[in-house]
Amino acid sequence: MTTERVAVAPPVAAATAVAPPVAPAATTPQAVPCPKAVAPKVKRSPRPTPPPAVPEHRVVGGDALATPGLVVPPDVPTPPKVTARSWLVADLDTGEVLGGCGPHEYATPASVQKLLLAATMLPRLDADETVTITREDLDIAPGSSAVGLLAGGRYRVRTLWLGLLLQSGNEAANALARLGGGPDGAAGGVRAMNEQARHLGALQTRAVTPSGLDAPGQFTSAYDLALIARACFSDPTFRRYALTERTRIPGQKALRGKGFEIQNENQLIYRYPGALGGKTGFTDYARHTYVGAAERDGRRLVVTLLGAEPRPQRGWEQGAALLDWGFALPRGSSVGRLVEPGEWDAPPATPDAPPAAPDAPPPASQPAGPPPGEESASAAHDDVPGAGTLVAVLIGLLAVGLALVAAWRGRAGNRPARSSDGQEERDLTVKF
Repeated sequence: MTTERVAVAPPVAAATAVAPPVAPAATTPQAVPCPKAVAPKVKRSPRPTPPPAVPEHRVVGGDALATPGLVVPPDVPTPPKVTARSWLVADLDTGEVLGGCGPHEYATPASVQKLLLAATMLPRLDADETVTITREDLDIAPGSSAVGLLAGGRYRVRTLWLGLLLQSGNEAANALARLGGGPDGAAGGVRAMNEQARHLGALQTRAVTPSGLDAPGQFTSAYDLALIARACFSDPTFRRYALTERTRIPGQKALRGKGFEIQNENQLIYRYPGALGGKTGFTDYARHTYVGAAERDGRRLVVTLLGAEPRPQRGWEQGAALLDWGFALPRGSSVGRLVEPGEWDAPPATPDAPPAAPDAPPPASQPAGPPPGEESASAAHDDVPGAGTLVAVLIGLLAVGLALVAAWRGRAGNRPARSSDGQEERDLTVKF
């Protein structure tokens, strides 16, 4: 694990308002071990090698989050022991991070990656549109989770979303990524997912498959998952899907396929008061992953877990225990914050400076030149008096003429000028 900067807790000084992310300092305090439950030994595949840590990414949301260990507010109860390698609890509404264990440590997501697919494609796709499932959509790992969609079957997009979020259907994920990916199909969908992750500030997240099935180079973090979950739970359509307990997948008469019912796999919605829903996940590499949210006394919290084992508690139970811990903390408790969407978007490249406006002063390092429109004339007639000289001569001649007229009038009796003469003079002045 990388330990460029760690936060010690408890006691750890934590501010509710976190300054903009900066590179971590050179000091590396001793990380506080996370409370760990003893899990039975299991046979697992080698853990994929994560990419090199980027210091700036580890402090997104606050310097205190750049630790592989425990980070909690000072003087709060110790979090419950869980088997998850990393976790985070945050407030969905205020964005305050209440605590975490290795919040910016890389991990593989499994099916909780489907939340990134939802955050990306829900605004793009019409839930009432009827679409056709292709054979490519059904190209998923043997034995992996599926809804039971049929190649050539016609389903509403709404049905695909329910199959994705209730039953974790990998073929539904492929279809939704293809439908929202434009001309490039599913590949374009995955690219859009990565663009959305960047927009949300999930800088440690890289999708390779739309479903979360393991693939080289596919990673996320507990902090990133909280950002993604926050985007999902801000969408009322997602909240409705996430709380759906069961739905029916329609039959396909043309394919002689019967309809059937599916149920929501997330036990939190059945067993935790105030549950808002979430997502479960499991692969051999990722182990058990989990995202869950709940509301209590007008406060909405989200929990994310990565790399958990199902014993002595299943993923949703570990999430429920951490939610209980979070709800017990005083409002305003914080060790960091969830950044806002767009906060980490790359600024556009600075274009070449546009030409100065005609009335703008020249740069200080440049000598003042003629205004636009006169430069070419001056260059073509270097030895001829400019327009300014001619105007000055005309003004002088006019002044002399007016003086002679006034003198003549004075000699004629010093009478005031007629209104018509005055109007002529005024018109002459205006025209000049």
